[in-house]
Amino acid sequence: MCDLSFTVVLLVGLTGLVFGWRVLTRRHAIPCPPELIWLLENRAMERVAGSALLLERAGIVPGMHVLDAGCGPGRLTIPLAERVGERGSVLAVDLQEGMLSRLKARLEARGITNVRTLQAALGSGALPAGAFDRALLVTVLGEIPDRVNALREIQHSLRPGGILSVTEVFPDPHYQSRSTVRRLAEQAGFAVRETSGNWRAFTINLSGPAEGAVAGSSE
Repeated sequence: MCDLSFTVVLLVGLTGLVFGWRVLTRRHAIPCPPELIWLLENRAMERVAGSALLLERAGIVPGMHVLDAGCGPGRLTIPLAERVGERGSVLAVDLQEGMLSRLKARLEARGITNVRTLQAALGSGALPAGAFDRALLVTVLGEIPDRVNALREIQHSLRPGGILSVTEVFPDPHYQSRSTVRRLAEQAGFAVRETSGNWRAFTINLSGPAEGAVAGSSE
C-alpha cells in the first residue's frame, strides 16, 4: 500500500512539474540546457526522429541553403552540412552559447566549413530575409514564448517556395500536438503542405500561402 501511494505521489509530482514547466515557457524562454544534451542525443530519439529520416522528410538535397532553428549541439546540423555539400550552407541558430560552443567544437573536429552559427532568440529579428530553401524546427517550438512571431520570422527568412519542416517528439516536456502546430502555423501565415508520422513523433512541412497546398498525409 505504501509503494502504491508513493507511486501515485510521484506521478502527480511529475505531472505538476511538466505542467508548471510548460506554463513558464509561455512567458520565458527555457530551452534545454547543455547539461541535458543526452535527452536530445540518444538511441530512442534516433529511432523515432533520426537525422536521416528528418532530412528526407524535409527534402534536403545538395546545394540547398538551410536554417537549423534551435540547433542545440548539432544533432541535425552536421548531417545537414554533409548533405548540402560545398555548394550549400547551413545557418545554425541557438539561444545558448553553451550549445553553440559544443557545435563549433564538433564542426572543427570534422573539418566542416559550410556552417555558420548565430546566437539569437527566434522571433528577435536576427534572421536574414529570403535566404533559405529549407528551415528545420525540431523539438524547439514549445520552448519559444512567442511562437507565432518566431514562425513569422522563419517564414520571412525563406526563399519563394521554401519549406519549414516542424518535428515534435513525445514525451519532450515542450511537446506540441499536431493540432497546435497547425493552428500556430496558420496564424503565422503558413499553409500545411504535408504531414508524416504519428502523435508520438510527427513532422509537418509548411509553406507560404502562395505555395501552400495539402500534398499528402501519412500516419
